[in-house]
Amino acid sequence: MTAWRFARRWSVALAVLAVSAGVYAQATFTPEVGQQGKDVVWVPTPEELVQKMLDMAKVTPKDFVMDLGSGDGRTVIAAAKRGARALGIEYNPDMVELSRRNAEQAGVSQRAKFEQSDLFKTDLSRATVITMFLLTDINLRLRPTILGLKPGTRVVSNTFRMGDWEPDETAELGCSSYCTAYFWIVPARVEGTWKTGQGELALRQKYQTLSGTLSTGGKSLPVQRGKLRGDQISFTAGGAEYRGRVGDKVIEGTVKTGAKSESWKASR
Repeated sequence: MTAWRFARRWSVALAVLAVSAGVYAQATFTPEVGQQGKDVVWVPTPEELVQKMLDMAKVTPKDFVMDLGSGDGRTVIAAAKRGARALGIEYNPDMVELSRRNAEQAGVSQRAKFEQSDLFKTDLSRATVITMFLLTDINLRLRPTILGLKPGTRVVSNTFRMGDWEPDETAELGCSSYCTAYFWIVPARVEGTWKTGQGELALRQKYQTLSGTLSTGGKSLPVQRGKLRGDQISFTAGGAEYRGRVGDKVIEGTVKTGAKSESWKASR
């Protein structure tokens, strides 16, 4: 055998060994609680809380769930088992491969997908539901993006909140740690002046909470108990109860005064 052929065969053998070693390393990767990630250390969400978070978001087969910092894939897989399409965003490539294997073993790999990506560079607009187990400062960095999503997008966080954006619902499981789920619905953006058949509606908005005035019949009536739940709006003014759905440039619904109910519309 010539020296050239021997060297070539040896190079091929080394390449095969390297590939085999890489496959073996991936197949035997086991995450450790507390291992360092890009933005947070990895701590798995308890399975009971995973289910509670998906319950709060009312996940159905019609949903597209995105889990930010998806770790070993358990939340994505749980959503896929409910029939939803789900995507995990995870920076650690070993965790991404582990998640894909876990999804395959669970029989949901067609609906449970995973991307190795930076969550701050990820398009979240596809999601109808967002789940996350991040730190408060990261939630705050994500908050402007989340608030810019389609009204009605549901967001659930394990343990950590989003500053002064008060959750719409909170659930406590009563275990020792990481057992609280916070739930928000992205509110429609309604701040500003709206024209109505009765006069002018001026709204001020702080997340899902509303205040302002309704000017009608020469009177300025305070807006009270103003609330948004996605694109659903409700408030009272002058003893009347207003409810409606917020569109792009119009609000349509009903106003109830005593036993009388009639249609109501505002535009801008």
